[in-house]
This record gives sequence, C-alpha cells and structure tokens, in this order.
Amino acid sequence: MAGAMEMIMTKMNPMIRTTIAALALATCAGPAFAQSWDFGGGRSGDRDYGLAGRGVPILYPELRDSNRGRAFVMRNFDFDRDGRISPREAHAANRAFAEAAGQRRDRFDWDSRDHAYEGGDRREARDEGDRRDDQGAGWDHRAMRGYGFRQTARGAMLRLQEDVLFKTDSDVLRPGAVDKLRPLAGYLRSEPGVRVAIDGYADSRGTDAHNQDLSERRAASVRAALDEMGVVRARFTVTGHGEHDPVATNATREGMRQNRRVEVTLLGQRADRF
Repeated sequence: MAGAMEMIMTKMNPMIRTTIAALALATCAGPAFAQSWDFGGGRSGDRDYGLAGRGVPILYPELRDSNRGRAFVMRNFDFDRDGRISPREAHAANRAFAEAAGQRRDRFDWDSRDHAYEGGDRREARDEGDRRDDQGAGWDHRAMRGYGFRQTARGAMLRLQEDVLFKTDSDVLRPGAVDKLRPLAGYLRSEPGVRVAIDGYADSRGTDAHNQDLSERRAASVRAALDEMGVVRARFTVTGHGEHDPVATNATREGMRQNRRVEVTLLGQRADRF
C-alpha cells in the first residue's frame, strides 16, 4: 500500500504533489494559533478602539461590535502596524477568536479571559509568564504598558516628568531614573529596527538661552543612559525645545512642573501595541 502511494506521488504533477505535502504538514502541525493572545484591551475605562481597512467586514460581529473585540483585533492582528485590518489579518483574528470562544462566540466572556490564551489552555498574561527575557528574546510587556504611551503623528510617545528623572535645574539623572528607563532599553534592544526621538522641554523660568541649554542637556542625558544600557546611539535623534511647546500653563506651580519633561517617541510605532 505504501509503495503504491509512493509511486502515485512520484508520477503526479509536481505542483499538485507540493500542495498535498503542504496540506499534510498543516494537518500534522496542529493548531496554527498555539500561542498567547492579548485579551486585556478595551476594558471599562480603557480608550475606545476603532477599526478600519478592507478586512473589517470579514470580522465576526463579536469582534467588530464591542470595544473588547476591537481591542483584541488591533492589539494582536495589525501585523504591519499600519492601523488598518487587511482581509488576511481579519481571517487570522477570526480563527484565533473561534479557537478561544468555542461554539458560542456570542456568549464569550471577555472579563474571564483578561489574560492570554495558549493553544486551548489558559495562561495569565500579566504574571511572570508574560514577561520576556530582557536580553534579546523579547521585552517586558507589563513594564512597557506602565509607561502609558500616547499616540502622536510621529509614533508612540511616553512622557517623563522632571521630578522622575532630574533634580531641579539639573541634567544629572536621579538614581531611580535609570531603573525607570530600563524596560524601555530592553524593548529597544529587542526591536533593533525602531528609531527613537528624545525631546527635552523646560518651563518659562530663567532666560531663553538657559532653558534651551537645559532642555538639550536633559534629553542628551536620557540618550546617554539608554546608550549605556546597550541601545545603539545612532538610533536616536535628540532635540531640546527650551520653554516652547508647553503642555500646561506656566502661570502655576503645577503647570510649570508638567512643562519640565522629556518625551521619548518610538517613531512609526503604535501606542496600542503596548
């Protein structure tokens, strides 16, 4: 029997033979989605997730019509990070959701799955299992979420206030500032293609020249700290803005505190990835 099958395969058109082999391999490989998915987005109080792209009509209603479903799609299946869902990405999302939800997709309990799903087995996504080796195999997802990235036209931006990084009127990093930057350095080591903009800002106290110089030195200090943690220096652009582009009024103490900041932007990246 085996010999007869081998003879048939030998005489078969090469293209058909390749197709049959691929199908057999897929059958033996088991579930294609035996990996972890992030079900944690879109919870009450989270931002609203939108969907765009030719693949949106393909998505199951359970994914299109709820913020939890839309977050699941965007956080896991926007493979090229362009903010749009292609038909290929939609089919991948449907397949993963169907595997997780089983027969009754309409009764899927998002709250009970506020953790990862792995090949049919549950796994907590926010425990140590979701942490990645910081030395190149991955990055610390929990710590990166903690930065509170915001979406800007340039990419995913995190804002670090002066009192987290520096003493007043100084460009010397506080001892705890390096620890604050460590997860970011781990991410950048794991994602060598991501380029970074570091922008320093000051409040309106002091002269324009002093504020400009201080903002430049502070941005450079953050770049130097990341450089010392193994992130290639050439990936950064560093700019000081002085007292320009405030995010709050300089007429109050709290407003000035908010304006003394360093912003780190992961160029071309989406904030909802984190």
